[in-house]
Amino acid sequence: MSGLFPENGPAEMQVFPLQSIDLVVMPDDHPFHAAESAAAAENWRDEIAANPALFDGRMVFFDRVRLAGGALQAEGHLMPLSSFLWWRKQKTPLRGVHIFGWAIPISSDGAVIAIRMGPQTANAGLVYCAAGSLDANDIVGDRCDLSGNLRREVLEETGLDLSEAEPASGWYGLHRGRRVTLYRYFRFERTAEELLAAIGRHMAIDHEKEIDAAVAIRSADPTAHPYSQMMLPILRQFFEAVDGGRKGVA
Repeated sequence: MSGLFPENGPAEMQVFPLQSIDLVVMPDDHPFHAAESAAAAENWRDEIAANPALFDGRMVFFDRVRLAGGALQAEGHLMPLSSFLWWRKQKTPLRGVHIFGWAIPISSDGAVIAIRMGPQTANAGLVYCAAGSLDANDIVGDRCDLSGNLRREVLEETGLDLSEAEPASGWYGLHRGRRVTLYRYFRFERTAEELLAAIGRHMAIDHEKEIDAAVAIRSADPTAHPYSQMMLPILRQFFEAVDGGRKGVA
């Protein structure tokens, strides 16, 4: 287990239920960005040389996170993507927490709908559910609107509208190192074939071209696709519930 949560907290890659989520955005610079901006700028030159399509937008990057009694609270700061990519290269970062949300779309015939990221993105080739880091568009007052982030990112990347799906009753989380995923299941009335076709139509007109394929996942087999590692516990949770005779996770 990492030191991100107290000793009695969840182990790495262990799914935990959440009763509440409170993501506060502080007005000052993130301590990592303040200390590493020069090194991040130098690294950014290498990043855009390798991938000119990258854009150095600002994202919400967290510094403190607490979990107690199913309540997750965190404090974050707006920070350039260039600083985050530099942080991501650190083998054992001493501070900074990447918190992001995932909507997990479920088709009417029981498949998890995911995407494969395009070659021009920072996660080229990886398969996971449509998502994006929290950014300035997700801030309401001094808090992050996580549900709004899920709706926006899924619509932008796939053309699917989460307002057409039935959200599951609760949120879940898991962590790996200094990364935390907060996710929720959304059940669509359309089949996997229909959802993949809809995503295909969106891809044909999408100018951003962030994704290069959509996939329907029907098992927890970790070798089926080049998954983002954080997807694996989610797939196990969902398909174990299905195999147990229930309609997935409530």
